[in-house]
Amino acid sequence: MTDLQFDREKLRRLRDDFGYFAKHMLRIRTKAGKIEPFQLNQAQRYLHERLEKQRRETGKVRAIILKGRQMGCSTYLQGRFYWRMWGGKGLNAFILTHEQPATDNLFKMTKRYHDLVPDWARHETAASNAKELVFAGRECSYAVATAGTKEVGRSSTVQLLHGSEVAFWPNAEDHVAGLEQAQSDAAGTERVFESTANGIGNVYQRRYKAAERGDSTDIAIFMPWYWDDGYTATPAADWIAGKKWQEYQAVNNLTDGQLYWAFLKNRDMATATGQSDDEPCWKFKQEYPANADEAFQTAGNSFIPSNHVAMARVRSIVPQGALIIGVDPARGGGDKTGVIDRIGRKMGNHICATWDFDDLMTTAGHVVNLIKRYNPAAVNIDVGGIGAGVYDRLAELGYGDVVNAVNFGSNPIGVGPTGDELYANRRAEMWDNLRDWMGGDVQIPNIDSLHADLTAPAWGKGQTRYSSNNELVIEPKDSIRERYGFSPDLGDAAALTFAVPIAAHVMGDDYHEEQGRNATTGY
Repeated sequence: MTDLQFDREKLRRLRDDFGYFAKHMLRIRTKAGKIEPFQLNQAQRYLHERLEKQRRETGKVRAIILKGRQMGCSTYLQGRFYWRMWGGKGLNAFILTHEQPATDNLFKMTKRYHDLVPDWARHETAASNAKELVFAGRECSYAVATAGTKEVGRSSTVQLLHGSEVAFWPNAEDHVAGLEQAQSDAAGTERVFESTANGIGNVYQRRYKAAERGDSTDIAIFMPWYWDDGYTATPAADWIAGKKWQEYQAVNNLTDGQLYWAFLKNRDMATATGQSDDEPCWKFKQEYPANADEAFQTAGNSFIPSNHVAMARVRSIVPQGALIIGVDPARGGGDKTGVIDRIGRKMGNHICATWDFDDLMTTAGHVVNLIKRYNPAAVNIDVGGIGAGVYDRLAELGYGDVVNAVNFGSNPIGVGPTGDELYANRRAEMWDNLRDWMGGDVQIPNIDSLHADLTAPAWGKGQTRYSSNNELVIEPKDSIRERYGFSPDLGDAAALTFAVPIAAHVMGDDYHEEQGRNATTGY
């Protein structure tokens, strides 16, 4: 083979084989701080194979990635985009991260790739600053930004898009929608959203689950924490794994070193969250998941424990009791009207929905339809805001004996074993009753959005807490919306089903109003 033929073969392989390109052209800073050639680890090889397979089959890449922390996903994607621009023309890469330090780190990573490429292979730059690289004569650019204002990235024309830690973006719904509009659907384009989990119901979790079901153009890619070769530690001589840890090891086929590393990492997290370290705690499973379901259903500082909600989603309960409907009215502003019913220990037997109506009379009309169809013992409506208009209309139509006006902000009524000194308001009292109910043998619809709403109020400063008067205060909607980007409309509707005691004891769908008149009292 002549030198010319060798050079052509080498250039072809550099252009077409990312693993070869990474090893011979790119340098990374390892976790130990050393600068070394970029050789793909197990997780990166798997990710590359999945993306390349999709690109061969569709001509494009559309992927959403769920992974453990610090597994090299961003390192791979920055290298991949640099590789695509190095061997191509007319490609604009845009990276959006969740916080400024991450933005800075990813740009430094790509700048290091460029600066340490062999001299003969380094493209000239027309611009190089703290946020952008522009390659002269190739019409390629690389830019980074931090999620924040809703307009970030909207004005760009992007061929290669990487959304980093999407579950933690503020204004995530708007960012995702805007970025998709900024990207063409042409062959050769790539869009990758990746993140560790951050609860249920946010746009990242919904999109991942849709991809997992095959209901989107994205492919769902999951990478368990134990694929990282660095996540291992030599077990202490006197350490004996407990029963739960032994089960965890068997289920995930872990080495003793991997199990001990997980035990140590979990111990720190369990201590910080006030949990026992005799099994993997919610924080460890969220940040270092062994499977996708584990990652998404382990929000641990929720007022209503996520595991209680998860168990209620898969139970089968025969409905027995009074039919009660909770309605949490809304009209725009990011909120929707939440509506759900409960019959004894089963919730959502007839209705579990959010309505997005601008007209309160339309909302009232839909409630009338529910009353006519299901003949409930009670319809509890929050009247603390615009809901008063819905209640007034229903009372005007003659349903005053069925509808109950409930003001979330009013004084608690102290039903049952509780007293009004235990709660800051009716909303706290109803949510506490809901939490007690969720801890029993109950059933709810197997719906992610309901799970998200029920686990949305969190414990912590400024969130759900006990006041100086030892009164329970439930995290306000505005605080939840700021953290997650959604309002717990269905959660508040579910709490409303515990607003007042109902004199009834009836069987499921056979409820009739006359049966309730001589029944026992209960929720």
